[in-house]
Amino acid sequence: MKQHRLAAAVALVSLVLAGCDSQTSVELKTPAQKASYGIGLNMGKSLAQEGMDDLDSKAVAQGIEDAVGKKEQKLKDEELVEAFAALQKRAEERMAKMSEESAAAGKKFLEENGKKPGVTTTASGLQYEVVQKADGPQPKPSDVVTVHYTGKLTNGTVFDSSVERGSPIDLPVSGVIPGWVEGLQLMHVGEKYKLYIPADLAYGAQSPSPAIPANSVLVFDLELLAIKDPAKEDAAAK
Repeated sequence: MKQHRLAAAVALVSLVLAGCDSQTSVELKTPAQKASYGIGLNMGKSLAQEGMDDLDSKAVAQGIEDAVGKKEQKLKDEELVEAFAALQKRAEERMAKMSEESAAAGKKFLEENGKKPGVTTTASGLQYEVVQKADGPQPKPSDVVTVHYTGKLTNGTVFDSSVERGSPIDLPVSGVIPGWVEGLQLMHVGEKYKLYIPADLAYGAQSPSPAIPANSVLVFDLELLAIKDPAKEDAAAK
């Protein structure tokens, strides 16, 4: 299955690369040209995320040229299968190494961060700072809350932000990552916290996005705006 996915990705990238080398400029004016570039860009990012950032673009272009021109292929199917398997194995080894390095860096970050004044570490390993105190109610696991947040990697890179979108979100307390489930129940309405979430309380090795490397510690600036009232919500819906 992975070999088929890789082959499909290479084919899509080659649609953009075919007939071009790295020194050739292309026009990006028409919708088709822009969409073609977008396909190549997205696939390139995906391949790089999977550790396949060393593909030979000229060889890719040659492959698509031979296929479109109905020329005899230069490699036998058995050779291609073997090459795909070798490339996939190397990519998996790279990703495993990156995952291990990310886990080690996250552990070091949390060890140092936990020593800072104002940072509290819970029994689960979650770390938090109270940025702004308030006396509002605290949510329960069964509640739905309204929050504003900005999610960052430990290097400060923002990967998601309701603040930047200008729109808070409603979410079930028990329906988010474990670090949020715990952190939200510590907060009072009106408070702002900074959460430092270990990878095992976030997404672990299964990253949901290329913007979040596997085994990443996540940092959230989180504001609890409200706890939704089910009775009022039901009345409004009628």
